[in-house]
Amino acid sequence: MDRAADPGATIGISKVVSTPPIPPKPDVVLLVDTTGSMGPAIANVRTNLQQVINNVRGAQPSAEFAVASYRDEGDGAELFRVRRNLTGDATALQNAVNGLDADGGGDVPEGWVNALFQVSDGAIAYRSGSSRLVVLVGDAPSHDPSAGHTLVQATAALQADDARVLAVDVSGGGGGLDALGQATDVATATGGQVVGSAPDTVTAAILSGLRDLDVTVTPTVTSCDPGLSVSFDAASRTQQSGTDVPFAETITVAADATQGATLHCTVDFLLNGLSGGPAFVERISVTVNDVTPPTVAVDDQTVEATSPAGVVINYPASATDNVDGPLTPTCAPPPGSTFPLGTTTVTCTATDAAGNTGSDTAVMRVVDTTAPSTGCVPTNNPSGGNIPGSDNPDGFYQLTATDIVDTAVEVYIGDAADPSVTFGPFPAGTRIKLVQAPGAQSRIKDGTGDIDYKVTLRGDAVITGVDDAGNTSTATCLVAPPPK
Repeated sequence: MDRAADPGATIGISKVVSTPPIPPKPDVVLLVDTTGSMGPAIANVRTNLQQVINNVRGAQPSAEFAVASYRDEGDGAELFRVRRNLTGDATALQNAVNGLDADGGGDVPEGWVNALFQVSDGAIAYRSGSSRLVVLVGDAPSHDPSAGHTLVQATAALQADDARVLAVDVSGGGGGLDALGQATDVATATGGQVVGSAPDTVTAAILSGLRDLDVTVTPTVTSCDPGLSVSFDAASRTQQSGTDVPFAETITVAADATQGATLHCTVDFLLNGLSGGPAFVERISVTVNDVTPPTVAVDDQTVEATSPAGVVINYPASATDNVDGPLTPTCAPPPGSTFPLGTTTVTCTATDAAGNTGSDTAVMRVVDTTAPSTGCVPTNNPSGGNIPGSDNPDGFYQLTATDIVDTAVEVYIGDAADPSVTFGPFPAGTRIKLVQAPGAQSRIKDGTGDIDYKVTLRGDAVITGVDDAGNTSTATCLVAPPPK
């Protein structure tokens, strides 16, 4: 049986065991009453023995037979006699039955209680592991005790041998095997039965009785891989052989069973405690479904912007599956994308071969913590020639500020001699005429021509550039002393 199931699941199976009409590997002992009244019954057995042998072996080729006889206590050596011990030789068995003759007997009860005791006390050499059947054929009850053995003792000996009694109660002058209920008692105690028969139909009764014997079917789990177990609604069931014996079978997959693994169990359905062969062995194969999604990992990152567009982030992402191993996740936006300033959520997913999908998210935070580059560059006097930066007595400057992220940086002008003074903001590229007057009031007014503003300060000009993220940098405009 091949199935697939999730971890922790159970599989219910309606199991039917079709039993053979006779229990396996039968050792059949024909125990026949040979007292005077049994002549017609013995003749019937003699005539039809081969039919019995052939029919039994048709169902169970390994069957062997023994022939024994009994009479009564006054019949000397014929009280109990093994005519042929267990054998598969049909000719030897026929010769043994042909040697049966009806004689003696005395009173009505016979000595079959003693015969049953002797059969199970070593007189019959049963094969190891055989299914043992004693076919008791007679037309009269037994003395109890018989030759010193009671029915209780005989029953116990039969039970110890696991031998069943099929009592063929022949109708006739003796009143029958079960006239005192003895045959029913011993048959019931050993799991056998009592069947009736006229003298000329004894062998038909034997065959019918053999086919109708109960068989006990016992499901036996012989092996199971870790993570798989099998149970049944009954430890065993007993019913007529040759019929279908039902079981409710439950296969359980452990919650921690290895996903993707194929687990196996073997169940042997024993018949009367014996193996019925390969046909009665169930082999279970369960593939444990992969129900666990892959584990996906992608981590948050904080990255410095490198341009107004943000920054290219080649972030790592991985995925591992419990069955498939390493997988390549799919991410959006993918690694290598340009991420803008601010936060962007990345989602990575991976799907395993079983269709399970796992995911993880991360936040890519692009920041601008880099200050702009700010400068105060001496520039040309609009009314004169080019003035070197080291010699700028007229105080003409251009305010510069650049940033890797912001295209327009605001510029402020402060007074080094008075930190409370701040003018601006101004755009980068603003041109000023700077006048340093230590005793004057700091002020600013519009310039003329190429000069945007005229700035009067008590001290040096402190130029501060501020980008959109609030990062700042400063530069100082130094007014060159007048030439000597």
